[in-house]
Amino acid sequence: MFELKDKVIVMTGATGALGGALALSLAKAGAHLILLARNQELLDGLVNTLSAFTSAQGFVVDVMNRAELNKVKETVLSQYDTIDVLINAVGGNLPGAVIPDDKSVFDLSERDFDQVVDLNLKGTLLPSLVFGEPMSKSGKGSIINYSSMAVDRVITRVLGYSAAKAAMENFTKWMAVEMALKFGDGIRVNAIAPGFFIGKQNRALLLNEDGSLTERGEKIIRNTPMKRFGEAEELNGPIHFLCSDSASFVTGIVLPVDGGFSAFSGV
Repeated sequence: MFELKDKVIVMTGATGALGGALALSLAKAGAHLILLARNQELLDGLVNTLSAFTSAQGFVVDVMNRAELNKVKETVLSQYDTIDVLINAVGGNLPGAVIPDDKSVFDLSERDFDQVVDLNLKGTLLPSLVFGEPMSKSGKGSIINYSSMAVDRVITRVLGYSAAKAAMENFTKWMAVEMALKFGDGIRVNAIAPGFFIGKQNRALLLNEDGSLTERGEKIIRNTPMKRFGEAEELNGPIHFLCSDSASFVTGIVLPVDGGFSAFSGV
């Protein structure tokens, strides 16, 4: 039902822990992959792995540089004549946009806050505009963004990230309406909202060196009904669904993949 063979999929943030696992699953499904990232070495390694399963290309691109994105778009269209799916997996945080327990909101770095908002909001907006344009002309396509549990409720410390993802989630719904009203029912825009997964950026925050839970990790597990962190591969099925024609009447949603975190009151 979730057939993706020969679909042309552009993916930003491909070399992250979650992005890499997704890229591998898409490759095994037979999709043609165009991967965008900032680190050439990591990108080359990923493309080499994926090439055993499908055609995969990597481009070192700044997702906040529209000219660079346009060059990739023209290359893709010259090879495939179409772009079926865009997955905006790029995202991140900076220390100055985080409020640790020993500081307050008044210690916020405005510079870091701006950069975090740019990366998570503009870094989704610009690829959506660039790669969404050929979708508008063909009348078909799927755009999938990455939201966060930090939108649905206040999660302490991550002020900049929370604000950026909240704005990005609103953009997802806005873009879904815009594309459907003006370019037809064949174009869909959705997002997933991952719960808590262990990655490079948050490992030290959630796990001690011996693998036991930190205080913050304990709070998260206590408020996750399934009582565990997610595995990267557990995002793949929901994303395959949103990529596929099986989701042809699904647009403007944010799909939680969170072990029940967003449903639980903590009581």
